[in-house]
Amino acid sequence: MKTTAELTNEYIDEHPNIKNCLKKNLINYSSLARHIAKELKITKTSSMEAILIAARRKQRNLKKDLEKEKEIHRLLFNSEIEIKNKIVVYIVEKSFDFNKIESIQSKIKEQSGFSYILEGSDNYTIITGEKFGKFFEIKLKNKIIKQNSNLVLINIKSPKEIESTPGIIAYLTSLFAENGVNVYEFLSCWTDTIFIIDSKNLNKTISFLNF
Repeated sequence: MKTTAELTNEYIDEHPNIKNCLKKNLINYSSLARHIAKELKITKTSSMEAILIAARRKQRNLKKDLEKEKEIHRLLFNSEIEIKNKIVVYIVEKSFDFNKIESIQSKIKEQSGFSYILEGSDNYTIITGEKFGKFFEIKLKNKIIKQNSNLVLINIKSPKEIESTPGIIAYLTSLFAENGVNVYEFLSCWTDTIFIIDSKNLNKTISFLNF
């Protein structure tokens, strides 16, 4: 059976808004303890005190994370954001000759285009510009399981220190989650961190990626 302190930690971790307020010391601990007790249906006075103690201990630990975030912000401040619109994503069966994809990629490069291929356990995910999508549609025909269009590619191009900066990917993905922006696809290649999102969320995304 979990202790009150463990339940308190779990509750805070599951509620990002509370966690962020704790991290920045912008919360009334007594009110928080009463709220958590009510949510977890805890009535004992001793348990209430345990919640309060656990919340204060959690805040001290989160304060250390705040220092790490400053380093992440410094890195992101020195990053560049590249945006490509009119992006299409295909989910494709694996039951075909992969050389077909390689020949398509070569044709796209000849036209100064781009494409990314991600390999799953039983499918490939193909990311490219909509104007190059026809090449895949013609060659792969009935192998396409699903297609998502009207997407935007956001590439955060960071300094090489990104590979030795812990927590930066978790920080970025949390920003998308906290702002209600669904990430269709995500990939990372050394200094490039790429998110594929719906075009309707572009303005919102640019605002919270403004470092």
